[in-house]
Parts: sequence; C-alpha cells; structure tokens
Amino acid sequence: MSVPAPMHSLDWDSIANPKGIGRVIMKPDAADLIEGVRIQSLTLFPDDRGYFLEVFRLGEGLPGGFPAASTQVSAALSYPGTIKAFHYHRHQTDLWCPAQGMFQVGLCDLRSGSPTYGLRNTLYVGQLRPWQILIPPGVAHGYKVIGEQAAMLVYVTDRHYNPADEGRIAHDHAGIHYDWELQHK
Repeated sequence: MSVPAPMHSLDWDSIANPKGIGRVIMKPDAADLIEGVRIQSLTLFPDDRGYFLEVFRLGEGLPGGFPAASTQVSAALSYPGTIKAFHYHRHQTDLWCPAQGMFQVGLCDLRSGSPTYGLRNTLYVGQLRPWQILIPPGVAHGYKVIGEQAAMLVYVTDRHYNPADEGRIAHDHAGIHYDWELQHK
C-alpha cells in the first residue's frame, strides 16, 4: 500500500466520490471502518463536580507502540462551526481524543493499494461518545465542531511535527467531496 505523494500527483479521478459523508461509524469495531483506522472507547467518570477522562497511557493501548523519544502530545481548541480539514501525513500516525464538546470527524483513505482506497468515514465523537481514533499515514482527516460550545481535541503523534510530512487538501475538495452541512437525519 503506498502512502500518498504530494497532492498534485494524487489520482483524484479514481477517488471521486458523490457528495456525502461516506459511511457513518457507530461502534469501534464497525465493518465499514477504513483499513488501519482503529477506535477505542474511553470511560468517562462524571460526578457532581464535572467529569474525569483518562486520555492516553503511553506504552499501553492504541499509543502502545509510539516511541517515547518522538511522541508529541498537543491540544486544539476550536469554536462552534469551525471546520479544520483536510490534511494527511506520509509517515506520521495521529491518535485523536476529543476531550470536550462534540466533533464530526471526516476521514478519507488516500492510499492507493489499500482495500478501502477512496472510502470515506464519518464519526460523531466527543463528550457524548468518548473515543480514541488512531489515524494511520495516508488517511486524510479533518473535523467540524458541532453543537453550541467550543470543543477540545487532545492528540498524540508518533513523531514530532514535520511540515514536510503533511499534505493539505481543501475542506471542499471535489475528489473527497465531503458534505460538511447539517445532515438532517
């Protein structure tokens, strides 16, 4: 399976999707999940003071293989309605944990040779569904903050940020053709 080359050399005609959100993932072991994407449910511990959420244990679970010397932990706060999409990495693996608020996460497999090449997934995650999402290299990813409050994404990467490893794609790119509008389901 090949990791995407720079965006200008991707074969967008072979990815072309009808406008939509792809397959909605409702459980961590869903059969329609993009190859290599892994999900783990987290336990939220609410009480009368708020809640506690254990985000990551380095050396265990999904980040278990992340090397200590190059693992980076970051956080992003985004306001309601914000769309941050799409980007992908050639080598870096991301592990996302929506810690506050709610997100509509969009994924698209850009890896030629992958059994799920071109497939899109949508995950609704955050306070109401606390999941970790492992995103392998070559899978485009982005999100929209849904609801009326700001949302916090805490994420771990298996290597330090390197701008040369990242490819960016417009949130409304015709090849992915992701529909960020309210779905009215």
